Amino acid sequence: MARSLNKFLWLRSLLVKAKYHYYTRFWGMNIHPTATFSLSVRLDKTYPKGIYVGEKSYVAFDVAILTHDRTRGLYRNTKIGKHCFIGARSIILPGVEIGDECVIGSGSVVTKNIPSRCIAAGNPATIIRENIEVGPYGRFLFADIPEAERAADQRKSGTNVRKA
Repeated sequence: MARSLNKFLWLRSLLVKAKYHYYTRFWGMNIHPTATFSLSVRLDKTYPKGIYVGEKSYVAFDVAILTHDRTRGLYRNTKIGKHCFIGARSIILPGVEIGDECVIGSGSVVTKNIPSRCIAAGNPATIIRENIEVGPYGRFLFADIPEAERAADQRKSGTNVRKA
């Protein structure tokens, strides 16, 4: 089944590019060309110029990025930094700034600013871990290192880094 679905990756890529141009050119959203997002992401069109997504960031499926609060009459900029990953079904509220190299857990409701190089999750989102190292699209730098090699490096340096 997966093999047959791989035949349609070109179609997904085409649709994502079309949606990117729709958001940036028609609505005026500030999304970096290297940022990637799911087709089901929901970006607030009430104040579209308030959405900023940094380079090499990934926004997963069913994420809602909001820029307005109709009940209070607020219109705020919502910013996602560089090299971030926003987990599935998360909600980013108006006026929130997520720093560079952050990972936001699935289903999180981000109500306050998140500093750079952090993992945050929950409702409301709280910082779980700080000073993390991630690469493009919020991927952990040690994710591709074999377990034995990682353990040897930890013994050598005298650190005990938990698996993330």
